[in-house]
Amino acid sequence: MRIPPLPVRDGLGPARLRLVGGPVAAELRARFGAVMATKIAAGEVLCADGAVVDETTVLPSGACVFFYRDLPDEVPVPFEIPVLYRDENIVVADKPHFLATMPRGRHVAQTALVQLRRQLDLPELSPAHRLDRLTAGVLVFTTRREVRGTYQSVFARGEAHKTYLARAHGVAAVPLPAVRRSRIVKRRGSLQAVEEPGPPNAETLVEPLGGGYYRLTPRTGRTHQLRVHMAALGLPIAGDPLYPDVVDVAADDFSTPLQLLAHTLEFDDPLGGRRRFVSRRTLVVPGG
Repeated sequence: MRIPPLPVRDGLGPARLRLVGGPVAAELRARFGAVMATKIAAGEVLCADGAVVDETTVLPSGACVFFYRDLPDEVPVPFEIPVLYRDENIVVADKPHFLATMPRGRHVAQTALVQLRRQLDLPELSPAHRLDRLTAGVLVFTTRREVRGTYQSVFARGEAHKTYLARAHGVAAVPLPAVRRSRIVKRRGSLQAVEEPGPPNAETLVEPLGGGYYRLTPRTGRTHQLRVHMAALGLPIAGDPLYPDVVDVAADDFSTPLQLLAHTLEFDDPLGGRRRFVSRRTLVVPGG
């Protein structure tokens, strides 16, 4: 991908907007109003080649412009992001609960990516894979643009071995250990992913550890896969605000973390060696 004409600033890269085509300033004002008009007037919107957008700029359909977005008001996530490992190619973090992996929707600055870019002064830091915002544990980032795709491919191809720990309540609907295979679909605009009839696209090994704790080994990586599979087995993960039922939780309520931890991650490093990382976090019963 072509390098954006604006650098990372305070941990955040520029927004990239694809155009309908034609006079750019008029299109941006029509789509975004006074906020974008102010940015254009200040010379803060750039074409892909670095040229500043002004009233005479015309671009074809599909062309892109770049600018720094205005940050939304966000509730600070009051937890640190310990670094488990760092070298010239990767940073391995022990992500806390409630912190999104990267900017999306209403979570922008309060994300692991932005916080670590600021903390480590690594503007090209990028996630090699993702964890749900409510899931804690081992998360790998690349440090340089040149190696980003190499590491991301390891996770995209399913070549990383992951194990999770979970604390759940309920009674299992089947004898354990067991493998849950199903078809999971997550539709835009819906908070929950659902199991539907059809060829399975998700598989999880569930092993009991005693005392309401379980080891989960996903063999695929569908959205909310572990949470969906545990709920379907009659073992919803403690602290889950989505499964089996949606529970409204205030943005500043950090009292009940999801009891799901990305505990161990192993993979063959594409640049040499076998990697194994283990979270230092534990699942703590709220109020315990």
